Amino acid sequence: MSKERQNHFLQLYEPVHERFERFCRSRVYGEMDYQDVMNESLLIAYDKLGSLRSEKAFLGFLFGICVRVISNLKQKKKPENFKSVNQFNHLTSDDDPDLNMDIKLLYTLLNQLPEDQKECVLLFEIVGFSLKEIADIQSVSEGAIKQRLRRGREKLTELMHEVTCKNQTNYEK
Repeated sequence: MSKERQNHFLQLYEPVHERFERFCRSRVYGEMDYQDVMNESLLIAYDKLGSLRSEKAFLGFLFGICVRVISNLKQKKKPENFKSVNQFNHLTSDDDPDLNMDIKLLYTLLNQLPEDQKECVLLFEIVGFSLKEIADIQSVSEGAIKQRLRRGREKLTELMHEVTCKNQTNYEK
């Protein structure tokens, strides 16, 4: 019975592994180790597999668990900043230092958004979900998702503008 359950879980998980990993990486960028979050989420998902209503909803099921795991971990400890250059390099995939700094800035600014907007922007822009898929994951209407995306993008634009103006002023000095 246990072997059958393991095989069933792996059958559901293997096709969504990359998307789930991208979501975890994006969601915890710089705050904690994404692999710990993934592992804990997968353990919980395996234990609660019986409560899954539809196999088509498996990825959303994982996302929901992941969001709760992250929330619990944040309550237990303060968010950690990068402790070493190696930890930061592990999270970026390119050797271009300018790109790495842009990525770090983006995630720093994303962390300033409200949680629902941050998650919505990450799911749409980084993980690549459709509006309908995000609406299903977040259990809201597509209109609410569009609103969250619009507000999240506007806030990110505002934050990026502030950073740019601040850097421009420092450069002119």
